Amino acid sequence: MAQLTKKQKEAQAKIDNTKLYTLEEASALVKEVNTTKFDATVDIAVRLGVDPKKANQMVRGVASLPHGTGRDVKVLALVTPDKEDEAKAAGADYVGLDEYLEKIKGGWTDVDVIVTMPAVMGKLGPLGRVLGPRGLMPNPKAGTVTMEVGKAVSDVKAGKIDFRVDRYGIVHAVIGKVSFTPEMLKENAIELVTTLDRLKPTAAKGTYMRSITISSTMSPGIKVDPKSIIA
Repeated sequence: MAQLTKKQKEAQAKIDNTKLYTLEEASALVKEVNTTKFDATVDIAVRLGVDPKKANQMVRGVASLPHGTGRDVKVLALVTPDKEDEAKAAGADYVGLDEYLEKIKGGWTDVDVIVTMPAVMGKLGPLGRVLGPRGLMPNPKAGTVTMEVGKAVSDVKAGKIDFRVDRYGIVHAVIGKVSFTPEMLKENAIELVTTLDRLKPTAAKGTYMRSITISSTMSPGIKVDPKSIIA
């Protein structure tokens, strides 16, 4: 295991690993223990009491973070010519169709989100092996396969995030940057966690919100009491 730097040791010492912090405490502490010189990303990891291998316990959805993610999200709009102006006006970074399908076929995936139209989805099927593992395949449930291309691009740019539970039953998501105020981080986290709570599968048994951890890039995780968010 890599040696901890002096700053990382100091950060670790500020966190009581035996304690469950309230979301308010954790949102302030994650800023305090950040050791990077850049504006680090703040992540949340929510462990759910689900079995993702069972189709009726798959948790997937979208949340519109009130303060966005703080990241400049690169959006590719794969659209027919009649929708290009709408996508560009909404702020899409790349707009087109066949030329980008060819680039993706060649392995290009330098984007964060792909927005497309129902009529184009057939062309994306063969690219599933490139886009799927990177979480880039557009999905109607996530609002990224739609005729309202402009709205979809604007939503993503404004802080709409797509999440899904991984094979370990954990949902990972970005809730901001360390430059955000504790209040902004807290409100973004509440939006995500309450959305997850609403999506609880009826087949899930026992405790649904098993654990919540907040951390920034390269900082130790801070355990949050789920009851401080969901009563």
